[in-house]
Amino acid sequence: MSVLILASALLTGCGHEKPHAFNWKVGNFQATDETGQDFGLSDLKGKVWLADFVFTHCQTVCPPMTRNMAALQEQLKKSEAKAQIVSFTVDPKRDSPDVLKKFAKEQGADLSNWHLLTGYSFDKIKSLSEKSFKSAVSKPAKGNDQYTHGTNIFLIDQKGTIVQKYNGYSDVPYDDIIKDVKALNE
Repeated sequence: MSVLILASALLTGCGHEKPHAFNWKVGNFQATDETGQDFGLSDLKGKVWLADFVFTHCQTVCPPMTRNMAALQEQLKKSEAKAQIVSFTVDPKRDSPDVLKKFAKEQGADLSNWHLLTGYSFDKIKSLSEKSFKSAVSKPAKGNDQYTHGTNIFLIDQKGTIVQKYNGYSDVPYDDIIKDVKALNE
């Protein structure tokens, strides 16, 4: 009988397991958010958060990724799953707080729990992306203004450990992300 109960629980999704931890620790960072306030890793301590990498002058993946994150944010609210959202710009020279705030609003972001970060050098964000998030970032080729960066959404636990990553550009697994956020908050 206990085998049947266990099989039933697994099939119906009851008793969600916590997401698999990649065990990638997010390195310390200090930045400026879209309001011009200092914001860093210490502001996220004890909170579940989602992160991605974008830039406002992007002509390809960033607008849809940001709209996808806004849709995820709305679904998180409806399901009462609690998570902060952090978007790091890979173009900190052009992406001032005001530029980030305007971009976020154009893409449908609610800035009540979403922080768009700038105020660091390109080398610092490249290092954070590559060392902590295992995601390559590169400057534009000569004669171009488009940066190259990953398109994942990362889930980070209360201790600052990346526990999962998801496609943030197409076929975003909204239900899986919500389930994993809820599991981390249990």
